[in-house]
Amino acid sequence: MVPPLTRPAPGWARPAGSVRRRVLLAVLVAAAAAGLRDNRPVQGSTEPKVRGVIISTHTDGSDWGSPAMPGTMEEIRDLGANWISIHPYAWIRGDGEVRFQPLDPGNPPRYLTDPIREAHALGLKILIKPHLGYWGSPFSWRGAIGWPESDTASWQRFFTSYREWVSNLAETCRGADGFVVGTELDRSLSHDAAWREVIAAVRARTGAALTYGANWTDYRDVTFWDALDVVGIQAYFPLADGPDPDRKTLEAGWRSIMAGLRVYAKEQNRRIVFTELGYSQSHLAPVEPWSYHSDGAEAEPTQARCMDAALRAVEREPSVAGVFLWKWFPNPRPVGRNFQLATPGIKDVIADCWRSRS
Repeated sequence: MVPPLTRPAPGWARPAGSVRRRVLLAVLVAAAAAGLRDNRPVQGSTEPKVRGVIISTHTDGSDWGSPAMPGTMEEIRDLGANWISIHPYAWIRGDGEVRFQPLDPGNPPRYLTDPIREAHALGLKILIKPHLGYWGSPFSWRGAIGWPESDTASWQRFFTSYREWVSNLAETCRGADGFVVGTELDRSLSHDAAWREVIAAVRARTGAALTYGANWTDYRDVTFWDALDVVGIQAYFPLADGPDPDRKTLEAGWRSIMAGLRVYAKEQNRRIVFTELGYSQSHLAPVEPWSYHSDGAEAEPTQARCMDAALRAVEREPSVAGVFLWKWFPNPRPVGRNFQLATPGIKDVIADCWRSRS
């Protein structure tokens, strides 16, 4: 998932094998990474699109270190993907404290380091996308995390503990190719100085390209894109006014959305990456793509039309560097209860779009 181009390209773990294979993989990996750093005019980029899949977790993340992960990533790569992503968790409390288990970068857990090493061995890049867990807190979702501006103690407690967490995570995941400094924390966006301190702390710990994952309703409220390498958007844009629209309606929806994003990318002198995009098997997926509601397999044709229209819109738009699809799980249970990505039908949609352009 833009400047400064003078910083060195992120490192990668060389796979076993011949020198020729190592050199080839290095070239492929470097080309994919450039998609999150390309600072040339948005209309003039020739870098390959970021084609990413987010691997979620059925547990606390320990399954990212399971023996099933290499095979899972290989299956994703074979669809035409060139990036994967994982989303480590910390937890928010009502008083603003971010609770997390401190990590020792000198002795990192395998569930974080194995995916980086194994992705690189497969010629893939990897994005680390921290998520704040809100379950058990007073907040209904990440976008609701926040306090009255007069509650300076809670805001200070939040940013201090949050900065400690993400900078510790960034150092522990050194070698990753992209890092999201925050995901959907959009009630906090008015705290520009605090966010710049977070970004600086992460920059000091990693050579990865950086972005922030702004909700589709709030990306224009981010004031610190200039401190990041690419504009990140959780791309749950509504595409239609009613259920089960036809292909032309979906395409028209994306044309309208991309027209606005094209202008915004030019204003920010940054390309855009969709840090999340996905659809549940729901007849209302085009209307409320953020909804966890699922109607089951009978709605898969609607889901497939939405996914196909989205992927093709991303491929056509020069100002959009690429996309990360939500969500896949490690084998043997790659399909979740919602945002079903690893089904045969949706895999065919992804492969039909990505393989022909890889």
